Amino acid sequence: MSSFLAAADDELTIYERSRPGRRAFVAPALDVPERALDELLPVRLRRDEPPRLPEVSEPEIVRHYNRLSKRNFDLDTGFYPLGSCTMKHNPKLHERLAALPGHAKLHPLQDPRRAQGALELMWRLQSALGEIAGLPHVSLQPSAGSHGELLGVLLTRALHEDHGERRTQVLTPDNAHGTNPATVTMAGYELVKVATDHAGNVDLDDLRAKAGEQVACLMLTNPSTLGLFEQGIEEIERIVHGVGATLYYDGANLNAIMGICRPGDMGFDIVHFNLHKSFTQPHGGGGPGAGPIAVSERLEPYLPRPQVVRREPTGNGGEALYDLDYDRPKSIGRLRGFQGNYGVFVRAYAYIRSLGAAGLREVSEVAVLNANYLLARLKQAGVAEYLPAAYDRLCMHEFVLSGGPMKHELGIKTLDLAKRMLDYGVHPPTVYFPLIVDEALLIEPTETETKETLDRFADIVVEILREARQDPEVARGAPYSTPVRRLDEAGAARRPVVRQQM
Repeated sequence: MSSFLAAADDELTIYERSRPGRRAFVAPALDVPERALDELLPVRLRRDEPPRLPEVSEPEIVRHYNRLSKRNFDLDTGFYPLGSCTMKHNPKLHERLAALPGHAKLHPLQDPRRAQGALELMWRLQSALGEIAGLPHVSLQPSAGSHGELLGVLLTRALHEDHGERRTQVLTPDNAHGTNPATVTMAGYELVKVATDHAGNVDLDDLRAKAGEQVACLMLTNPSTLGLFEQGIEEIERIVHGVGATLYYDGANLNAIMGICRPGDMGFDIVHFNLHKSFTQPHGGGGPGAGPIAVSERLEPYLPRPQVVRREPTGNGGEALYDLDYDRPKSIGRLRGFQGNYGVFVRAYAYIRSLGAAGLREVSEVAVLNANYLLARLKQAGVAEYLPAAYDRLCMHEFVLSGGPMKHELGIKTLDLAKRMLDYGVHPPTVYFPLIVDEALLIEPTETETKETLDRFADIVVEILREARQDPEVARGAPYSTPVRRLDEAGAARRPVVRQQM
C-alpha cells in the first residue's frame, strides 16, 4: 500500500501540489521609496487578475523537480547514440566559465564600450568558425540550427532579388533533415526533392534534371544523414552554381569533418553550425542552442545587423575596439532580439580554444573511427542478417541500419528494439529516419565514448535479437524498468494535452 501511495504522489504535477497561501519565498520589505504602480507600468499592459501560478513550499519545489530529473535519461546517465544529433559529453568546465559574473550577469543592453570582453569573445568566435567553415564572414545571431537554415535561405533570396531575379524553388535531398523542408516552406519557396542513388549519394542525373533557372538554392548535408560523404560533391557544386543558385551546407554533421576538410573549400556559399552539437553546448532541456552561419563574400552585404566588428586603433599606442556595426544598407535586418545566446558562445569558444586546430581534427577522426568500429561489430553473425547496413560503405560519424529483415523474420519492429534498449540502460538511437530506409535505425556513437561502451552496446543488440528469436513478445512489451511504460504515441500526437487544467 505504501509503495502505491508513493507512486501516486510521483504522478502529481506542480499545479496539483498547489495549496492556497503556501510560499517558497517572501520578498523583503522595500529599501527604496515606494512609487505608484501607474508610474512604473501603464494600465493597458497590466493584468486584470494575478497569474495562476502554483503555490508551493520550497521543499516541495526541490523534491518535485529533483524527482523529475531522476526520471529523465541524459548524457550524464549513460550512452546516448542519437543519430544526427551528436549527443557528446558536455565538459563541466565550460559551465563554470559561462557562469562567471562577467558572462552570466552582463546585460544585453549594455553599451558596447562597457562590454569589450564579451564583444571580443564573440569576434574571436566568429573568426574561428569562419576558419573551420572555410568562409570569411560569420553571423552569430541565429538561435538554433533551424534558425540558421532560415537565415541562409533568406540571404539567398536577398542575393537574387538584389540582382533582379525572382526564383521560386529550393532543392533538398530526399534524406534531408526535417527542418530543411520546413525552412523552405517558411521562406516562401517551393520544395523540390532530389533522389538518392544506389550508393547513398545525391543522384546526379536527377539533380541535373531539376536544377533549372527557377532554383534558388540546394540545401545539402555532407556527410549526409545516411552517414556518407558525398562522392560527387565537386560535380554537385558545378551543377548548382552553373544555374546561378547558391549551395547551402547544413552543419548538423560537421562533427565528422572538422579540421579535415572545409565546406567552403567544397564550394558551399553558406554554412550553418550547431554549437549545441559539434561544440558541446548542452542540447534541448539542458540549455538554449545557437546556429551561427558563415557565408562567402557575395552574401556578406546581406547579413543581419548589427554585426560584431573589430575597429583597429587610429593612433599610436591605442587599443583595438569591438563594436556593433549597424551601418549595413543591404542587410536583411535583425533575425532576433539582441545578439544571440551569449552563454552558448562562451562554451563553444572555450571548446575551440581548449582543443585547438589539431584537437578539433582529432575529434572528427575519433568520431569516424568509433562509428566504423561499431558498424563492424554490428556486422557480426546474428546481427547483420536482421539489421543490415542500409548502404554497405565506409561510413563517417554515423551509420544507418535497416530493420526490415528483423521485422519480417523475428516479428519485432525497430521501435520495439529501441524500447527494449531502455531496459539495458542505454538511450535508443534515432528510429525511422532517414525516411528512405525501411525500419531505419540511425546510430551516432560520437568521439567521447569508450571502446568498452561501444562493445556493450553491440552486445545489447545481440542479446535483444537472441531474445526475440525465442519470444518476440518481450520486445513488443518493452520497456519494463523505466519510470513510465510504453506510451500511446499516436494518441498523444492526435490528442495532445498541452495545458494543465486548473
